[in-house]
Amino acid sequence: MSDLSGRVAGVILAAGKGARMYPFSERSPKPILPILNRPLLTHQIEVMRDSGIADIHIVVGHLGYQVASTFGDGSQYGVRIRFVEQESTLGLAHAVGALESRIQLPFLLMLGDIYFHLNAPLRPLIDEVLSRRINANLVSMYEPDPEMVRRNFVIQADDSGRVRRVIEKPRYVDSQLKGCGLYVFDQHIFDAIRRTPRTAMRDEYEITDSIQILINDGWVVHHHAIVERDLNLTKPADLLTINLIELDRRGLTELVGHRVSMPSGTRIERSVIGDGVQIHHPIRISNSVIMPNVVVDAKHDLDAVVMDGEHSVYCPGLAPTGA
Repeated sequence: MSDLSGRVAGVILAAGKGARMYPFSERSPKPILPILNRPLLTHQIEVMRDSGIADIHIVVGHLGYQVASTFGDGSQYGVRIRFVEQESTLGLAHAVGALESRIQLPFLLMLGDIYFHLNAPLRPLIDEVLSRRINANLVSMYEPDPEMVRRNFVIQADDSGRVRRVIEKPRYVDSQLKGCGLYVFDQHIFDAIRRTPRTAMRDEYEITDSIQILINDGWVVHHHAIVERDLNLTKPADLLTINLIELDRRGLTELVGHRVSMPSGTRIERSVIGDGVQIHHPIRISNSVIMPNVVVDAKHDLDAVVMDGEHSVYCPGLAPTGA
């Protein structure tokens, strides 16, 4: 994959506090919570790198210093990372607009709390914007569940893929096209953001409103339904679900990190055990995520649990997810 340095930038929005991830969000920002013992944001960074993007801006807020210390300058991933602090979390459009003075290039934007699987590469979408034939590309998927569409935004488009309307968290769903939190924009998005009003719904500046302004101004916005699955990391059960899905996708029955100690007779079934974990008793741990350096002193079996150093959250009802 050729390097797009000097032609395209990457932007990852990772400033939200993640209140619904409590209690884990009190100690760790969502972007560094573990997926198969690697920080969540590693996935976005590597997708950008593999698409040819070497310069990435990460917008941080809540506990942002932890994100910065985790990823550093990006050299370990083969990219260059710059961190930008968002002092007020006033919506996605507000976060992107704060980057206008830093980015004079088209850019690939990703939300930092979404784990996704693509069934096609992003590079053609980037190249379309670079060619100036298209001003924005939205990454989408066909979602048969109307409730999942309501949680995101709906896309109305013609048969050529040109987007005519986007609606944030629609009450009435008349399309199965769902936006997935990945976008490619040229510089016209900043003009639209400057004219984006706060919404009555969340009192924020919504990026979907900015996209609709682009459309209304006559700029060309397309969508590409190349997402196979997207998983929002919103609450503790989502962290467990994503880890279990990834185990299944990779054909693993469990993943045990480095320097893990456990007595003879301990059984690990369909679970992820972080580095440095100590298990004191020969119990069975199933369908669970144990974060790094946790001491597990339980004498009873654990099932459907997410555990860090101070908290253990039971997530019942998570059936096998399949690959």
